[in-house]
Amino acid sequence: MLDWFDAWLAAYRPTVGLYFSGGVSSAYQANMWLEPLAKLGGRPVVVLRERFMMQKIAATDLPIICLPKVSTLLRLEQSTLQVLIHPSNSGKTSQVLRIPTIKHTFVNHGESDKLSSCNPYAKAYDEVWVAGPAARERYAAAQVGVEDKDVVEIGRPQLDAVRPYEGPPTGTYTTVLYAPTWEGWDGNPGNTSVIEAGENLVRALLADPGVRLLYKPHPLTGSVDARAGAADLRIRELVRAANRERAGERPVDDGELSRRAQELDRLTLASFRTAADSVERMLLQSTPEPGRAEAVARATAAWERAYWASLPEWEHQVVTDARPALYACFNRADLLISDVSSVVSDFLASGKPYAVANTSGLSETAFRAAFPTAGAATVLTPDAAGVPALLDAVRHPERDALVGARAALKRRLLGPDEPSSQERFDMAVQALSAVARRRRLPGQRRDEETVCASGTLTLPE
Repeated sequence: MLDWFDAWLAAYRPTVGLYFSGGVSSAYQANMWLEPLAKLGGRPVVVLRERFMMQKIAATDLPIICLPKVSTLLRLEQSTLQVLIHPSNSGKTSQVLRIPTIKHTFVNHGESDKLSSCNPYAKAYDEVWVAGPAARERYAAAQVGVEDKDVVEIGRPQLDAVRPYEGPPTGTYTTVLYAPTWEGWDGNPGNTSVIEAGENLVRALLADPGVRLLYKPHPLTGSVDARAGAADLRIRELVRAANRERAGERPVDDGELSRRAQELDRLTLASFRTAADSVERMLLQSTPEPGRAEAVARATAAWERAYWASLPEWEHQVVTDARPALYACFNRADLLISDVSSVVSDFLASGKPYAVANTSGLSETAFRAAFPTAGAATVLTPDAAGVPALLDAVRHPERDALVGARAALKRRLLGPDEPSSQERFDMAVQALSAVARRRRLPGQRRDEETVCASGTLTLPE
């Protein structure tokens, strides 16, 4: 296996990689960076550490290698790899940071005002890539050892999938997405609204006959605090009860959703034998079929159209499966209600109205000052008293006093529209690759050809 790996490295000559290690439910943190990585120049690769993760990574055209052993991982030092991009911190991150020939950057898997978005561990990386000026300010204020010169603003290239605001609701129903975050590890009552405010918010929304609710809880809800899990179950029952009272006609099942699901499963699941182990998967995934990711994107879009068409427009939904994805729910919603989390930052790309639940115990003024992402939001108290006025502003834009604030906050959180975020991501990769090339291997000649992120480069004298 080692001989194969060394030969593959020599033949493919990777230039930039995504490094990921995590638990079963954390694959989404890596998956969100696959498409931006695939659009880069050069020869990207995905580096995994856990065998089970081979089955969790989304369909991609990128080569994927799994290196559970440190001794195998360290063979990357002799490769052409120049930059590794890290979407999360893990216990195994320190093992790859010791490779001196590779430059490392932390991109995170979303940004928010929570302390986890300025973790002191970030100072272990050569650079920290953030979405916009707000994150740069966050690191400076946190004083966790990340120097300003090492912070690079690249935007959020994933947000190309989020459609912009097209005006107020025009149909019978106003679609509201309630997407609270989970309780987190630190026990802060302000982390999630599910425990203290979730049921009140949902009751207030369901009480409006013109609302269609999409409830999308965080997948880790209840994993630390059992109260959050119990509240989540009660909210789901509220939604089911509301649907029983609102029962009406359903679209005729013409089999379209089933066909689209089968096609999508064929593209995403049938690349390996059912009994294939991680080694077989890696051997196959190291030479992925060209065009697979594009085909999956088309099939996903077709599935989403069929999915929404299969549901009655009056019916509330609890969305817990991998499909439809969060951004697909963004595109259906007229309004987001969430917590202080990266969901809010990403939703700002749409320009649509949003609200943030304040369960921190702070006054509204103090809450807005402490959490800049709430600066352009309607701040809701745990009793959900502000929901009727919020819905009124969504339906009547002339009463929406936060339009300008949302546009300004979008620029502060996500950066400018031009150059595009994907272009800024590519420029950041190339700049850090150039730094890596200048740190040549011992004995390398100054005129020796070196692979760069977007092709080949002969180092100047």
